Amino acid sequence: MLAIQGLKCIYDTGARGWAIELALSGEGEDAVRRFDVDGPDDAEMLIEAFEDSTSSAFDPATGEIVFAYEYADFGVEDEDEEDEDAEDEEAGDEASEDGSDEDEEKGKK
Repeated sequence: MLAIQGLKCIYDTGARGWAIELALSGEGEDAVRRFDVDGPDDAEMLIEAFEDSTSSAFDPATGEIVFAYEYADFGVEDEDEEDEDAEDEEAGDEASEDGSDEDEEKGKK
C-alpha cells in the first residue's frame, strides 16, 4: 500500500475528459497515478473524502483507494443532555402556566 499525499482534479484536453491524479509515496518510491472520473462532481467527491479522512492509501496490486476515518463520540452525550435540558425547560414552562410554582412560592411566604 502506498500513502496518498495529495489529489488533484484535471481536465485532460487530449482525452477530453476529467481525471484525478494521486500523489503517492511509500516503500521507497514516489509516484503519480491518474484515474479517469465521470466529471468534476465525482472528482470533487473524491477530494472531499481525502480531505476528511484521517489516512488514505492506494494499493497498486488491486487499484483500490482506501480512505480511513476516525470519529470520536463527541456530541453523543451532548445531544442526550440537550434533550434532557429541553424536557426540563418544557416541564418548567408547563408548571409556570399552571401557576403551581406561584402557589408554592406564596405558601412559603
